[in-house]
Amino acid sequence: MALQYAEILAKQGIEWGLIGPKESDRIWERHIENCLPVTTLIPKEQRKLTLADVGSGAGLPGIVISLARPDLAVTLIEPIPRRATFLNQTITRLRLNERGERISVLQAKVEGAKGSFDFVTARAVAPLSRLIPQCWHLIKPGGSLLAIKGASVEHEIAELDLPLGAKLTLHEINLEDLPTGRVVEVVKAG
Repeated sequence: MALQYAEILAKQGIEWGLIGPKESDRIWERHIENCLPVTTLIPKEQRKLTLADVGSGAGLPGIVISLARPDLAVTLIEPIPRRATFLNQTITRLRLNERGERISVLQAKVEGAKGSFDFVTARAVAPLSRLIPQCWHLIKPGGSLLAIKGASVEHEIAELDLPLGAKLTLHEINLEDLPTGRVVEVVKAG
């Protein structure tokens, strides 16, 4: 299914303007592989864990997480109608819900979205100083925000005022044959 998703991104993702026209040769390393390290921070548990991906766009990282971790219940939160349509069509084409509801799309701005999740993910949505307040209400006590970030994340971290009781960890994740992933985890007091 990951190959099929890469094909969808390379064709419809570009046609719909969700990824740049020059990205087709870099779908794997720049987009899909960039999303995989975050999955290592989500434990496998007896109960079904919930995850919301805010600003899902083309489904990065939400669809990649769902493909890698079918044990999770994933909600893709996307405010733009055409992007939400793309996400729903992609879920259908990949047949991700054939064995029960495990991924859904919520068309809403993150600030107005309802729900309570074990994990909230974001990739290329906003600086941490804006992202944390926007999605904090979605994170269960004891849950985490997992923000995929680039090399300049230290500047974002230095400017942060964390919510009361929150703990921040910058993870540098090295998976075999993949570039180092940088994920900022902010755990909500629980």
